[in-house]
Amino acid sequence: MRSIDIHAHLEPQCFQKAMREGKTWHGITADDEEADLDPMEEWTPDERIRDMDSLGVDVQVVSTSSGFYQYHQEAATTLALARDCNNEVHQMTLDHPDRFKGFATLPMQDPSLAIEELDRAVNRLGLVGAMIDDHVNGKTYDEPEFLPFWKAAEQMGALIFIHQGAPTVVESRIDRYHLPNTIGNPANRAITFASFVFGGVMDTCPDLKICLAHGGGYTCFGIGRMDRGWQVRSEARININQPPSTYLRRFYYDCLTHSEAALRYLIDTVGVDRVVFGTDWPADMRIDWSASWVLGLESLSQDEKEAILWKNLEGLLGI
Repeated sequence: MRSIDIHAHLEPQCFQKAMREGKTWHGITADDEEADLDPMEEWTPDERIRDMDSLGVDVQVVSTSSGFYQYHQEAATTLALARDCNNEVHQMTLDHPDRFKGFATLPMQDPSLAIEELDRAVNRLGLVGAMIDDHVNGKTYDEPEFLPFWKAAEQMGALIFIHQGAPTVVESRIDRYHLPNTIGNPANRAITFASFVFGGVMDTCPDLKICLAHGGGYTCFGIGRMDRGWQVRSEARININQPPSTYLRRFYYDCLTHSEAALRYLIDTVGVDRVVFGTDWPADMRIDWSASWVLGLESLSQDEKEAILWKNLEGLLGI
């Protein structure tokens, strides 16, 4: 059975080369956290393909790792970094068109430059969209300055894949036990869903395509409380005339829940047609033997497994 993985990361070869040579790469040095690579992150495209074959993954939608968001830098520096990353991902799609599609990385601290690079990535390089953080230096995406970007992404038909960078919301409370990842990642995603919905972005951009990594985090489990807040508090109704739960199917969600029961709940809440295959390759928090994991889930029908593994993304991305 075919499988298309929407959640697969890349450490750019151009960055690795600069680190080996002791150079500074767009403001990043060998002493920075980004330079602390897992051996799998250093693999070439051919090595990656061999691993994909062993896992039963036919296509990866490749995204540059979140450490390369670099929203804290000058926008011109981040733009130059993004162009190098996006050019490398583009080359992978040219060299192996049946195995790789690509997400761009963008200088989101400057929405006008982000629009410019998204346009280049989608309309000139043929990438399918972009991966971005849950926020930009603390600013959530309901801020008016980002609205031109959402309108542009909507017009381009680009899929925006939202995946946290460090730090998550947990670090300020507790930075132990890997909780900034295991709790922080899904908490960030629920905040992002809420900012898009309560902020009116999804009403203003009805055709905007957003995919929330890690199964949308705590979004579905917490949607009842969001609805209750909308019912009883006027400030929750400033921008929207419908309860937040009516927006759940406006988003896509990857299947990375690490729990069959949680995935079943996600499917039952948003509909299987909104759930796609995503593994977090090659992070240690990835799904091991990912395609086999989905195929082995007893609570999913064969049709649901096929929809998640490839049919939904084939239609969404036209691949």
